Amino acid sequence: MLKYTVIILGLALAACNSGKNTIQYSREELKKRTFDYFWHAVDTNFQTLDRYPSKTFSSIAATGFGLSSYITGIENRYITREQGADRVLKTLRILWSLPQGPDSSGVSGHKGFFYHFLTLDRAQRYKNVELSSIDTGLLMAGVLSCLSYFERDNPTENEIRTLADSLYRRVDWNWMMKTNGIMSMGWHPEKGFIDSEWAGYNEAMVLLVMAMGSPTHPIPPDSWSKWCKTYPLDTFYGYKNVQFDPLFGHQYSHIWIDFRGIRDSFMRANKDDYFENSRKATLSNRAYCIANPMKWKGYHHNQWGLTACDGPAHTKITIDGLERQFYDYRARGAASIQIVDDGTIAPTAAGGSFPFTPQESEACLKYMWETHFDRLVGEYGFKDAFNLTFRDETNPDGWFDIDYLGIDQGPILLMIQNHENGLIWDIMKKNPYIVAGLQKAGFSGGWLDSYK
Repeated sequence: MLKYTVIILGLALAACNSGKNTIQYSREELKKRTFDYFWHAVDTNFQTLDRYPSKTFSSIAATGFGLSSYITGIENRYITREQGADRVLKTLRILWSLPQGPDSSGVSGHKGFFYHFLTLDRAQRYKNVELSSIDTGLLMAGVLSCLSYFERDNPTENEIRTLADSLYRRVDWNWMMKTNGIMSMGWHPEKGFIDSEWAGYNEAMVLLVMAMGSPTHPIPPDSWSKWCKTYPLDTFYGYKNVQFDPLFGHQYSHIWIDFRGIRDSFMRANKDDYFENSRKATLSNRAYCIANPMKWKGYHHNQWGLTACDGPAHTKITIDGLERQFYDYRARGAASIQIVDDGTIAPTAAGGSFPFTPQESEACLKYMWETHFDRLVGEYGFKDAFNLTFRDETNPDGWFDIDYLGIDQGPILLMIQNHENGLIWDIMKKNPYIVAGLQKAGFSGGWLDSYK
């Protein structure tokens, strides 16, 4: 007995002397902590914070992730169905009641769209941000998931369905279309529509599907073919796929739409589908990181993933005799069309790709969790990003973010859940607006054929 006591004490002392306080990685622990972000990081209007613990504004896209996350909380028994329904109802009531109009202040949206960021006190336009088509789209994806999930005949769930349906039907998608038949990325009351437009390929597939499926303000039937005309199909680090450098562009739409086995005309011609395209894009991103042509510290087979995320600073500094360019928040990525890489890795890159690369993603998440636990993991799971190359007086061992970001937490939780049981995918397969949008875009095959 004394022998085993000495061994246990020795192990305890070794752990203390290591300076690390590590909780062993488990997928369930990661899911629960990430869910807690959406349950707790909300403002008084029940809109999800853009980031935490820094409190700046709420993000309508993060609120969309949050609405779907409440469903995962119910199904994993983190909360009761009644708790989840109550939170969803409060969120939707606020969204429906927020002021809309063409004014530059004192409103939250216009034509059913919402401004990208909203103030924490009144949930109104933050400074001069744009009325955002994609962020409204991500919000509405979350709204539609609640429309299809809360099916029970009781006052709370009946009102959820009414509000969700009304919010979606109110969006005037066609108003956001430019004269060339392509959707603008946004609008400012001060100067009109943004020149930048949603030409493929990127994260906006779900946006166009919802806009095509609208029963009230549908966009033209040829919108999808115009989207596909700009696809850059190429090979990068051994994988041929439609190119887009940051991984979030290969993830966001897949959170709500199961693209396995369904194909539009482009994918039929190439004997592929969008799920497989994202799998190859993820493996290509990982292969680039393993090759590490720019020699950043810490890149290897279990530590990879370039996407949009926070960064250490927008600056050039000399490290180990080399002048290095670093960025703050930026869309990082690697593809044949461009490479934006400053040594910053974001856990959401691997986490949001979980269904595409489950073994590689889990190995990466486990390694990062257990290797950098003290600085990278906290009460809400993974903090947003880290950079082991960036070193200065404040960060002698590399830079680690202090914040969690809602739009990066969402893909981790929801895509792990989709991998485990297809939860959000199956819910959205029941949504008539999603089905109609996919059919109008020319998708067929797989699960979609049951709706003929």
